[in-house]
Amino acid sequence: MNSRRLYRRLNDIFSKISEEDYPEIYNIIENELDFSDEEVYEEAYNIAGELHEADGTKILPACVANFIMEVYKEELKLGNVNAACDIGSLYYTGRAGEQNYKKAVEYYTIAANGGCRQAQENLGYCYYYGRDIPVDYEKAFHYFALGAFDGHLRSLYKIGDMYRNGYYVDKNEAEAFYIYMHCVDGLNEDNISIVGGDIMMRVGDCFFNGVGTEVDNNQALKYYQLAEQMFYDRLESGDFLIKNCYKHVLENEEKARQRLIDALPGYEWTK
Repeated sequence: MNSRRLYRRLNDIFSKISEEDYPEIYNIIENELDFSDEEVYEEAYNIAGELHEADGTKILPACVANFIMEVYKEELKLGNVNAACDIGSLYYTGRAGEQNYKKAVEYYTIAANGGCRQAQENLGYCYYYGRDIPVDYEKAFHYFALGAFDGHLRSLYKIGDMYRNGYYVDKNEAEAFYIYMHCVDGLNEDNISIVGGDIMMRVGDCFFNGVGTEVDNNQALKYYQLAEQMFYDRLESGDFLIKNCYKHVLENEEKARQRLIDALPGYEWTK
């Protein structure tokens, strides 16, 4: 998409959206339109990616969703397999107006076959949970392993889940706990906001239930509280997929707290 055409498309979208309803999208486009149509713009694919993530608590306006999808499909024709992963995520979440796991798997597979690690991880989730395809733990493990080898902590903790539950591999709770703790060690400022809550919740569960380690309610409460804040931040930004995890953490926090209260020594004495 050349700069002149991109300018016209963005200008058209800008005329159709409200700053009050979509402040992030509005500001992104407004910043791009600060230049004249003769200027060289940032590539359309990068702009589409910004719009894809903007105002994450809401369904994308149709004009924005159509623009993003058009850009992604153009990029895919040019050989950008990451664009196939992007299209798959739009169908997976339904942010573009249509949630369709079958189409998500179709595009994730295109991207995964092209070597896109994120798409491979996403396919792992589709096979693990049976997203409009039969559950297949062997394929899920295969795709999670590819992601884990490339440093994706979300893939790694899902392998921990498979050891914890005995899915495809022999059940080994000690191995699961070791993997989760390894994920904790791998957290940094770049990934903690994305996967930190999921990891902290799993470690909290291990200490709470004695999975691969001794029950330790102090440690359980500590990790649950860390997970709570991280999940809250993600929910606030529009990641509705983790709302059940957030509820689970809050419920187990109260249970762990009650266990600690019940274990306090008595202070009654008689003369």
